[in-house]
Amino acid sequence: MRIKAVFHYLGILIAILGLVMLIPLAASLIYGESDSGAFAISMAICIVSGLALWRFTPLEERSLSQREAMLVVVLSYVSATVFGSLPYIFANIFPGVLDALFETISGFTTTGATVLTSIETQPHGILLWRAITQWLGGMGIIMLFVALFPILGIGVAHLVEAETPGGHQGERLTARIKDTVRALWITYVGLTAGEIVLLMVARLPFYDALTVSLATIPTGGFTATDLSIITYNSVWVEGIVILFMIAGGVNFGLYYFLFWRRQPGRLFSNPEFRLYIGIIIAAVLLINIDLVINMGLSFAEALRQGSFNAISVMTTTGFASAAFDNWPPFARSILLMLMVIGASAGSTSGALKVVRLLVLAKYAYRRIVHAFNPRAVLPLKLGGTVLPEGVVSRIISLTIIYFAVLWAGFIIMSALGLDLETALSSVTSSIGNVGPGLGLVGPLENYQFIAPAGKVTLMVLMLAGRLELFTLMVLIVPSFWRWR
Repeated sequence: MRIKAVFHYLGILIAILGLVMLIPLAASLIYGESDSGAFAISMAICIVSGLALWRFTPLEERSLSQREAMLVVVLSYVSATVFGSLPYIFANIFPGVLDALFETISGFTTTGATVLTSIETQPHGILLWRAITQWLGGMGIIMLFVALFPILGIGVAHLVEAETPGGHQGERLTARIKDTVRALWITYVGLTAGEIVLLMVARLPFYDALTVSLATIPTGGFTATDLSIITYNSVWVEGIVILFMIAGGVNFGLYYFLFWRRQPGRLFSNPEFRLYIGIIIAAVLLINIDLVINMGLSFAEALRQGSFNAISVMTTTGFASAAFDNWPPFARSILLMLMVIGASAGSTSGALKVVRLLVLAKYAYRRIVHAFNPRAVLPLKLGGTVLPEGVVSRIISLTIIYFAVLWAGFIIMSALGLDLETALSSVTSSIGNVGPGLGLVGPLENYQFIAPAGKVTLMVLMLAGRLELFTLMVLIVPSFWRWR
């Protein structure tokens, strides 16, 4: 482990983060608001600190080992949280530093849980920065900079693997990983631009279209309004957002075959994609029936509310078009289940992912068959491809750890005095990077009231969920820390 190498590359990340602050700084100047000074100071601190860290940790060997890459990824999110919170701190947006850190890590992990009690009263630059943190975190902080790293002589394969463990199921789309990353980022930018245009066609002001789009494609959920998407009260806006939430929940590797290779069959024949769409349809149908029967909503209104919010929760976007924490118990239970499932692997969504649910179901079926026929040879296939036992084992172990961490978080939040629904949904939402939960942390509420210990717990869960546990949990293994 070369700690100098880790800090060397962290310096680059911090400096580039400072350069990105030029965008909200420009917005502040355009709107003539007082937060421009906060962004200018924050930008200067990031650039100077980052360049100094990079300059005073020179390296002879540019490549990174797997251990070093994993540490770089974890510390990148920690550093982005610390330095990204500076605009909030200097602009006095929050009463304390912890809240600023909470809002920032919620953004970079695309969780979307907020501690702001009033959003619309905040400066435009601050709200744009919230959206930008989610957009950067959607494809991944490291993934953004990987396109630049080859210029600096950095080996990037371990970095991508560390930030997206199992993200693309081990499939490299092009011969060179930097080309793969660029292809994915072009798709990401294209989807964002497409949503901005369509929302403007639906008569949303440019600023609103921009902030909503920067939060939709990364399935983040921060909006510039107090009532989320409810504020716009537009079927057209909701329809467009639904379309792009679903798009954000699709494995981005499939877009490569759709747009670059002109192979749409790879999308529609993909078993995870089919199950993903199937779960959405089933959830919307069940919620719709429940809202009609037990809330007395018309079919059209139930379909409007049920489809938007079910898709928002499953894709872990966290937008709201209704106060779904007031829905009947059956509908809320479905939403809680969707928070655990999530969307596709290789997407910008969080939670367990549909493909893992599919593999676990196939594995369970194989074990049932082996119960009465131990000699049966049943290779576990996914889309015609036999999965290595190592991949199956990894999925099973990640699922066990996921629920163990979720349970531990639930116990902690319950011990802090939260009711069962609030405690369970806040933890499930945080580790799944969903954002809003149920009860006191519902879609129209915030996390401001939670005790400091609870906020720290949820912050750790957000990071663990974004890095899919393994990359973060290796830090507690003593043998990981081998120095040289």
